[in-house]
Amino acid sequence: MRIDRNSYGTLALVYLICAAITLAVVLLVPQYWVRGIVIAAMAWVCVWQTAFFRVPNRRRTAGGRELTSVADGKVVIVEKVFESEFLKRDCMQISVYMNFFDVHANFWPVDGEVVYYRYYPGEHFLAFKPKASEENEHSCVGMQLPGGQQILFKQLAGGFARRIVCHAKEGLCVRGGEQCGIIKFGSRIDMYLPLDAKIRVKVGEVVRACETVLAEL
Repeated sequence: MRIDRNSYGTLALVYLICAAITLAVVLLVPQYWVRGIVIAAMAWVCVWQTAFFRVPNRRRTAGGRELTSVADGKVVIVEKVFESEFLKRDCMQISVYMNFFDVHANFWPVDGEVVYYRYYPGEHFLAFKPKASEENEHSCVGMQLPGGQQILFKQLAGGFARRIVCHAKEGLCVRGGEQCGIIKFGSRIDMYLPLDAKIRVKVGEVVRACETVLAEL
């Protein structure tokens, strides 16, 4: 396990704020029980945030036509939709919602080439709401697989997320299971697949990045 390199500054700020609060309470509050509660709470925040920004060691064991989850979380949408930006046709959408306690590092779902990338600033609605897909801050990554199929996935900022990090750029060849970015705080991944994809998950299912197969092309 390691800490995401794009999160060092955020984590340092969290540590600094927690240290400042702890110092202020120790110097200004005479009650020992209050000090104890605050110190324990600040220590918990530091541990939680360290875990939040970790990049776990995962092994992708899926086959070449199997698409694994980009993120840890819960499946909140599995439905047929029209994708108007990149694929421009009816697709199957699978959405995975990440809460505050899920790993927020994201991983490539399959081997392929990045053929489309766009970033959009936007709103910060709660990520599990349907309108978040179009109106929230998000990035779009279109991939072409070795067999010629194309997929799209979106990194969506949530109600508290304020930064999306994506390593994609057009022309980049990637390997499934390697890190593709991170979304800081509550957020969601939307994946758009061909209609003939065999969906392997259902709404409400908890999934793990790199390890859970979402669909097979």
